[in-house]
Amino acid sequence: MTETLTATLTDRPLKALGLSLALAGGLGLSALQTAPALAQESEENSRLDTYNQLQLFGNVFKRIKEDYVEDVSDEELIEFAIQGMLSQLDPHSSYLDADSFRDMRVQTRGEFGGLGIEVTMENGFVKVVTPIDDTPAARAGIMAGDYITHLDGEAVLGLSLQDAVERMRGEIGSDIILTISRDGEEATFDVTVNRDVIKVRSVRHRTEGDIGYVRISAFNEQTTPGLEKAVEELRAELGDDMKGLVLDLRLNPGGLLTEAISVSDAFLDQGEIVSTRGRDNANAQRFNARDGDLIDGLPMVVLINGGSASASEIVAGALQDHRRAVIMGTQSFGKGSVQTIIPLLGHGAMRLTTSRYYTPSGRSIQAEGISPDIIVEPARVETIDISGGRREADLRGALENKGGTNGEEDDQTAANAEDQRPTDYQLDRALDLIQGVSLFQVSQAGN
Repeated sequence: MTETLTATLTDRPLKALGLSLALAGGLGLSALQTAPALAQESEENSRLDTYNQLQLFGNVFKRIKEDYVEDVSDEELIEFAIQGMLSQLDPHSSYLDADSFRDMRVQTRGEFGGLGIEVTMENGFVKVVTPIDDTPAARAGIMAGDYITHLDGEAVLGLSLQDAVERMRGEIGSDIILTISRDGEEATFDVTVNRDVIKVRSVRHRTEGDIGYVRISAFNEQTTPGLEKAVEELRAELGDDMKGLVLDLRLNPGGLLTEAISVSDAFLDQGEIVSTRGRDNANAQRFNARDGDLIDGLPMVVLINGGSASASEIVAGALQDHRRAVIMGTQSFGKGSVQTIIPLLGHGAMRLTTSRYYTPSGRSIQAEGISPDIIVEPARVETIDISGGRREADLRGALENKGGTNGEEDDQTAANAEDQRPTDYQLDRALDLIQGVSLFQVSQAGN
């Protein structure tokens, strides 16, 4: 109220406020007495400004209807206006027409049509957040961080993200040519992608020796059941020999908040998982873990990178803050906002950013991301022979190993092991860490 009063007194003569110059000595009292009137006047001015802006919109709408070179329906113009209004708020708020809304609901169920890429808009171009595993885009070689500059030869610059996404959709089996700008490449290049029905298997698993490996590629309605089944199968295969678990969230663009909470809860016994806060603190929400850990406290490493966003960051942040897992890899994407899908009866829906989310320690990772506990950049490992190519067996007169093999079998075993060795450097480091923690725990138990 003080700020409003000060601005009003500065902008208007005192007589306009019904005050006399003779009352200057009692200005404070007189000003307080007129505060309700000033507030009412301010509210009326605000309503008048809104009316004027709506009148401006009506005038523009009328002029387009009368003078635009082509006929445009009222429904199209209203949708364009809504799209513009929402898209200017932030990169994640948007209008979904009936078709897009239907596609979104199908996607959250784990099946949808398209190319199989998660995208955002940056500097006027479509930026690939991540290609989804086993989709046309992934098979065509589209990579996280790629910029799409043209669609079938038409420039993306000037399109909204929604427009670009709509153009990338199409008849199943049809091709689209994406012009790609990639860091490290001197020139753009074209990639042809065949549209298909995208069936997302959001959870995959395998064993890495005596360590379980689970990859979650997206958070949809099938994620938690898929995770529970994966861990059950891993434990059945490894039994008591299971030393730990690697949870791979790299290139996971996110998805449903409820699934992020559920996956975090699967490895936590208690405590807060995440909180969300919007403009009104009265609507803040906190989500807490329930008793039960799928792997009963075994060592755990979570892998993240720049393609890990939103729901992935909720899981990584919760497990990091509770010291339940070691976070390894590179800085995550940094999408710390929550979007609410609000259906519009007969007109699709709007996706509106309604709150920010916070990790259990109170961190907002919006535009910052999750910092790994151990930074491991992607790398290619090469074997270096430091022996100079000479071994004991190569020396003249060396004694034979009569109690073992002649060395050829050992060499072949080593060669086979090298051929089967994983080429994923970040995963290798995660496996090494779990092995080290497991050995340490055994030695401590022995003492």
